[in-house]
Amino acid sequence: MSHPDSHPNSIPDVQGSPDRRHLAIDRVGIKNIRHPVRVRDKSEGIQHTVATFNMYVGLPHNFKGTHMSRFVEILNRDEREISVESFGPMLRMMVDRLEAQSGHLEMNFPYFIAKTAPVSGVRSLMDYEVSFIGTLAEGGKHSFALKVVVPVTSLCPCSKEISAYGAHNQRSHVTVTAASNRLLWIEDIVQLVEGQASCEVYGLLKRPDEKYVTERAYDNPKFVEDMVRDVAALLNADPRVTSYTVESENFESIHNHSAYAMIGRDKGKG
Repeated sequence: MSHPDSHPNSIPDVQGSPDRRHLAIDRVGIKNIRHPVRVRDKSEGIQHTVATFNMYVGLPHNFKGTHMSRFVEILNRDEREISVESFGPMLRMMVDRLEAQSGHLEMNFPYFIAKTAPVSGVRSLMDYEVSFIGTLAEGGKHSFALKVVVPVTSLCPCSKEISAYGAHNQRSHVTVTAASNRLLWIEDIVQLVEGQASCEVYGLLKRPDEKYVTERAYDNPKFVEDMVRDVAALLNADPRVTSYTVESENFESIHNHSAYAMIGRDKGKG
């Protein structure tokens, strides 16, 4: 005979026990768990990649803890790969299964786009850091945002103006976080940002390409302020985008610090 305490129903549920400190927790859950995902690819249909998930719920003041294992169960519930279409339902399931009133779900993954060098035409893959960010607030209000980090080249207008020859340039990261009223392709955000940079960044360049991108950047200098303003202007004009934040960080080549600028706007608030 098995011992009575070995039966699952007899094991104490410590997380579900009451807590008398009367302090609700805004977010509690698991962080940095990886899982395969499928993402819509504008040119190829579907792209398979691996995402890192952060999964949180709000914990009412009267509960001691949350059931961490349930987060993992939701992630592995019925298929090996998670699709973009299952992101929203997974957020709602997470809140229901954890008996919570609010939840927050982040899916961060590398996304690959094939690019062609500007002169030689050689093709290579560029990877971009992408995130899906979903929040289900108390009362059932749902929000979703797409976040894309786009590496670009920026060349300093001041350096070009005051130097007898040359100008300092650097690799920069432009980060767009956007909410939309219909499908907003990752490729659309990447193309929008790269078109406003001093020059694009490529995975593979031959010597004629290097000459082109060097001269292209020199002919198209941009301050960090120029980048966020130019990108924001295009996001303002895109009817799909309802709110956004655009950030630009230049990893300065002649300073031991970065230059940074940000613009945020909710179009619904004017």
